[in-house]
Amino acid sequence: MSFINEMHYFRLPVANLEEAISWYTTCLGLKLRRRKDDELAVMELPEGPLLILVKADEGFIGHFTADGIEQFSIGFTCPDIHTFYSHLVEQEVRVEEMQEDEGHYYFCFYDLCGNKLQAHW
Repeated sequence: MSFINEMHYFRLPVANLEEAISWYTTCLGLKLRRRKDDELAVMELPEGPLLILVKADEGFIGHFTADGIEQFSIGFTCPDIHTFYSHLVEQEVRVEEMQEDEGHYYFCFYDLCGNKLQAHW
């Protein structure tokens, strides 16, 4: 028996909430659903869980390392992955090389606070 029905939201730490809101709306195309003062912002995707940007202390990020290698914390589904990759490069976002595995494409990128994220299709 499962008591949990679905994933409702993810929370990511950001150092500057205003800059993060701008980055996530401009670079990723997310929509700002609501903002609670300078504490947090609820960002909306066309489908799936919400992404909540939380004002955190400087230097905190929302990913981790395994065997000394940075691992991403959130993966986004992206049907037009090649165009999205080019868009991020044009926006001067830190982007890792596009990978392909049996027709499955993916790459990691970093938000302006240093959170490691992934896009895949």
